[in-house]
Amino acid sequence: MKQNETNPDSLSSHALMPMLPLRDVVVYPHMVIPLFVGREKSIHALDLAMQSNKRIVLVAQKNAEVDDPQTQDVYMIGTLANILQLLRLPDGTVKVLVEGSQRVGIHRFTETQDCFIAEVSLLEPALDQGETQEIQALVRSLLNTFDQYVKLNKKIPSEVLTSVSGIDDPSRLADTIAAHMALRLDEKQKVLEMQDLRERLEHLLTLVEGEIDILQVEKRIRGRVKQQMEKSQREYYLNEQMKAIQKELGDLEDAPNEIEELTQRIEKAGMPKDAKAKARAELNKLKMMSPMSAEATVVRNYIDWLVGVPWKKRSKIHQDLALAESILEEDHYGLEKVKERILEYLAVQQRARKLKGPILCLVGPPGVGKTSLGRSIARTTNRKFVRMSLGGVRDEAEIRGHRRTYIGSMPGKIVQNLVKVGVRNPLFLFDEIDKMSMDFRGDPSSALLEVLDPEQNNTFNDHYLEVDFDLSDIMFVATANSLNIPPPLLDRMEVIRIPGYTEDEKLNIAIRYLVAKQLASNGLRPEELEITAEALLDIIRFYTREAGVRNLEREIAKICRKVVKEITLKPVEGKIVVVSEMVEKYLGVRRFRYGLAEEQDQVGQVTGLAWTEVGGELLSVEAALVPGKGKLIHTGQLGEVMQESIHAAMTVVRSRAKALGIDPEFYQKYDLHIHVPEGATPKDGPSAGIAMCTALVSALTQIPVRSSVAMTGEITLRGEVLPIGGLKEKLLAAHRGSIATVLIPEDNRKDLVEIPENILEKLDIRVVRWIDQVLEIALQSLPVVQSGGEADLAEGTAAKTGNTLEGVRAH
Repeated sequence: MKQNETNPDSLSSHALMPMLPLRDVVVYPHMVIPLFVGREKSIHALDLAMQSNKRIVLVAQKNAEVDDPQTQDVYMIGTLANILQLLRLPDGTVKVLVEGSQRVGIHRFTETQDCFIAEVSLLEPALDQGETQEIQALVRSLLNTFDQYVKLNKKIPSEVLTSVSGIDDPSRLADTIAAHMALRLDEKQKVLEMQDLRERLEHLLTLVEGEIDILQVEKRIRGRVKQQMEKSQREYYLNEQMKAIQKELGDLEDAPNEIEELTQRIEKAGMPKDAKAKARAELNKLKMMSPMSAEATVVRNYIDWLVGVPWKKRSKIHQDLALAESILEEDHYGLEKVKERILEYLAVQQRARKLKGPILCLVGPPGVGKTSLGRSIARTTNRKFVRMSLGGVRDEAEIRGHRRTYIGSMPGKIVQNLVKVGVRNPLFLFDEIDKMSMDFRGDPSSALLEVLDPEQNNTFNDHYLEVDFDLSDIMFVATANSLNIPPPLLDRMEVIRIPGYTEDEKLNIAIRYLVAKQLASNGLRPEELEITAEALLDIIRFYTREAGVRNLEREIAKICRKVVKEITLKPVEGKIVVVSEMVEKYLGVRRFRYGLAEEQDQVGQVTGLAWTEVGGELLSVEAALVPGKGKLIHTGQLGEVMQESIHAAMTVVRSRAKALGIDPEFYQKYDLHIHVPEGATPKDGPSAGIAMCTALVSALTQIPVRSSVAMTGEITLRGEVLPIGGLKEKLLAAHRGSIATVLIPEDNRKDLVEIPENILEKLDIRVVRWIDQVLEIALQSLPVVQSGGEADLAEGTAAKTGNTLEGVRAH
């Protein structure tokens, strides 16, 4: 080795040199840098270099964490450096000052026990004279860009610019600039490995520009942060200054500070002992906190909510029964049961000092006035009115609130609304309680169990407040379109059904309330427009089909708008009177045929009666007989219960085939198809049983069914007719549909007392117990029976008929 290194100024093509692996640093030619060496092999390499010509190869490690690097752990291009100074430190490490001289390529390693020996050769390409002008341009651009970089980067002293500007050699200039830049190790090594000068300058120019972009972004971010901090500090300083000035002027003597104000509010809130203790504890925590901290804001908000709850303030309940009755009558037409229940509550309230508020659930179709009835009850009892819509509520926290551990947590809607109204005994309306649902965030209907239970709601605990609040003074009213409510929740409420309005009730409501309301809403005076009762009746019959009055109100509003337009465009003298003949002019062609059951008697077609959430409806049931092998087909999106009714009706027909004059083997020769029209609408329930049976008998005997007859009732295998629900809505639908005769089960006779007298007068209601009675009334004629059958049928019907409306009234 010494033979190869005798001349210090030259290096043979493949010289053997000691090698020093470096961590996290790349040494460039002409770069002077101190190194601290602690690894034994590295110290031996330095010793070997010092013994010869003080030259050593410096190579960067690929991974700085490798303590004992092997040949694959170092890069294959490094720098030949001269050792300028070597100093051994007391801890055994060596401080060495080196100066890079030239790039070298490593061909192979020879590893000894003491150190690495590398076979290297110089890498210094000759400069192409044709590129001199381009190199000069690149050097100038690089100097200008580096100048910007130094001005932005405060870590590099400005003197570096002076020293860099004095370098004439482009290669040395590039290496010096690369040495001063804060680049990753692999980027620095890449610059070292670039032998082509032009390529190295271009790459370095790109790196400097990229670093400038990053530094400019950092500068903007620092500027924004500094501006925000200065603004906060300025506001704090000015606030403190303002307090000091006000104190000097004596303004703060009368106005207490925030802590004193909260203390006074806690004392005046009328809290129970546990709530007051909680509030005081939170206030003490607030005193110890910095006013600007985020936690102080959380505690301050909590105390604000706690003192905002109406712990003792309440409305004075009116107990004047006569006044209450007059208010209810003024606001609503009909609804006798609900009005009676409210008056009962007020009567008991007069006698009992403390009465737990009733929890009423008003169930009825849309548009019958459930929500507006809640407002009337509040006005009657002089309670403040709070409405909370539960439609689509899926989160339990809507009822009970969020715990304070969550950012932005708040109390539940019940506490929020109590704070809003400011009294502890309002009327709380839970609107659309049947529209609640549940998901992974909890079940709000379960959270309502505590709220609506009079035995539990005196200790209602909101998750946010964490103290008990007494809800027993609140009068709760819930509304729903159906009883699709969880049973435990339904059990806590007193259900009051609000059926659909009759035609007469709708007419009265329109005359008393709706017309006047829409005249006012559309800017009309009573002397400008009048809608006659006949015209309103036509609107009810031919333009709306609903249990409530919402669509009726819309149609009246439509007439008012068109009249306003007429008056505006062409003023008229006197009052515009809308009579029956003018309705079509304002509302267009009639949308519905008034009730209109089938006009002609049809074979296999029966008019049934159905209950829906929007009131009663006429339901056609069709049966058809086709040659086949006894297949029973049912269509019309029928539910399981209705499908079972079809099978039960089929069994009744087969068991009575001989008495009905039907071939007993019909089910082997024909297919029977039962269809309920409006196939897109799901249908279910057992109350169409007798209609199914009648349709089957009509199809099999080819005897038409009277179109003026409608029926409802469940059928048993013995042919008995069982009771059904929703009788009032079904009879109203029959009345709307111009049905003359309605067949109802015998056991529903008792429900007729709830039917308005005018409906009973206009319908021929007949109560039946057996299917034979149904067939006798519904079919145009009795079937022609086989031998002996007619006597049986006649005897059965004679024994079982005679229950007409006159019989009902006699009872």
